[in-house]
Amino acid sequence: MKTTQLPVHFRSLSALHQAMGRPAPLHPLISIINYGEARFDPKDFEHGMKTDFYKISFKTDFHGKIRYGQGYYDFEEGGMSFVSPGQVLILNHEESGYSGMSLYIHPDFMRSYSLSQKIKKYGFFSYSAAEALYLSEKEKTTMLEIFTYIQSELEERIDQFSQDVIISQIELLLTYSNRFYNRQFITRKPATHDLISTMEEVLDHHFDAENGVNGLPTVEFLASQLNLTPRYLSDMLRHYTGQSAQQHIHDKLIEKAKEYLSEPQFSVSEIAYQLGFEHPQSFSKLFKNKTKQTPNEYKQSLQKIK
Repeated sequence: MKTTQLPVHFRSLSALHQAMGRPAPLHPLISIINYGEARFDPKDFEHGMKTDFYKISFKTDFHGKIRYGQGYYDFEEGGMSFVSPGQVLILNHEESGYSGMSLYIHPDFMRSYSLSQKIKKYGFFSYSAAEALYLSEKEKTTMLEIFTYIQSELEERIDQFSQDVIISQIELLLTYSNRFYNRQFITRKPATHDLISTMEEVLDHHFDAENGVNGLPTVEFLASQLNLTPRYLSDMLRHYTGQSAQQHIHDKLIEKAKEYLSEPQFSVSEIAYQLGFEHPQSFSKLFKNKTKQTPNEYKQSLQKIK
């Protein structure tokens, strides 16, 4: 019987440091590993790796191209990526040619601070490597200063203020990351416009399928068609349009529903099934919520116009 290969799971910083060929961590719950000093064989992690830590990676000197949405882009200036505890990482050729460092933070380090809950609200921890944060030289300097400050604080003698100081620096790092991601949405506007156009085509094709065989489209389905994570897609759309991916799906659904309702040969039930609803009542409820009219009321209003 074939044995399923599982990713390597690091539950402690000590085990992670050992695997990376580094000395024991200065603190059991938080550490920075410099890629230039790490010694490991990527083949040891060919089935992936995961940790019980948040991981914030600051990468410099990329070589080659990185996938970003539907296309590939050169990012020689370096960038950042963010990983939540338990996420599986695959070390592949696209990420083999860089230097930099990673900050690992165990959730227990933040347990008595508001950051423990706040960090879960930063959407970029759900982005993929292809949706990394790419930095300008000025932004890179800002981030490097924070990493350096945290490292110097870890190397100092630990006292009653150390944790407060480091937590404040992590919060600053995340605030800047949020700010720079919003800048990235703006500077990559042409690529974003192409993605939005492709998204509209995907939704059109989905709703044009015969007899609603595709079912109702989900954010996960839409994101997969665009080679994006669901969270990145919604954040990108919300930045440009003020609406989430789910709201865009609903808008397209209502637009298609109105097209069908203008045709007298279709009943409301037939239209509901055509659009992918299992129950006509669910369609009617959504339609009224969006238009303030029931499907039948909308049908009647079109007849009055004629």
